Amino acid sequence: MDDSSPFASPAQPTATRPLLGQTILVVEDSRYACDAIRLMCLHSGARIRRADCLKSARRHLQLYRPSVILVDIGLPDGSGDELIAELSQATPRIGAILGMSGDDHAQDTALRAGADGFLAKPLKSLSYFQQLILNSLPEDRRPNSLHAVRDEIICPDPMAYQDDMAHIAEVLTEPNDRRTLDYAAQFLRGVAEHAEDAVLADAAQKLAESRASSTPVTALTAQVAGIVQTRLQQREAI
Repeated sequence: MDDSSPFASPAQPTATRPLLGQTILVVEDSRYACDAIRLMCLHSGARIRRADCLKSARRHLQLYRPSVILVDIGLPDGSGDELIAELSQATPRIGAILGMSGDDHAQDTALRAGADGFLAKPLKSLSYFQQLILNSLPEDRRPNSLHAVRDEIICPDPMAYQDDMAHIAEVLTEPNDRRTLDYAAQFLRGVAEHAEDAVLADAAQKLAESRASSTPVTALTAQVAGIVQTRLQQREAI
């Protein structure tokens, strides 16, 4: 099924819902980040589908073709630029392919892979989200005379943050090999910065730096795991 077909939805964008008629596939492993995007889509009139890894995204794309796809660069089973490169060469092509990351260096990676644009995380501004998608759509699918309606700060559900903590706690119970620790560090840094959890973001950053310099990380890994467990205990208190 082609969700981007003009026959898939007769809805036309309006001044208050500039993305009405668009279907956005979000390839994102963080539930907290995805909840922010869900709310932005809701405010903008777009439909949303979600995949949490490359495998899930490819399975989804065998059944549906969205009009817009947002691909996080850091995913549990590989790098999002792999999927971006595949989709940028596919025929028919998805209308707008955008990379996402909280890593400043990831923008060049996404654009080299063939992305039409890049969303810098954390995503909080509604107008930034709307404008970047509108500007990335092909001209024949871009609403005439429509632009981002207004700026609004989007706040995801705090329980989604707790879900991310539960996810990474499970990851950290696995053997602490190089790939697992690299993934955990980048995941936690991005989510914690989005949630303005400075303590966890700082610990994740230190873990990433130690991994990059090949210094011992046993103590840092235990510290990060302890902070994550504290966040989960806060959930139980709620």
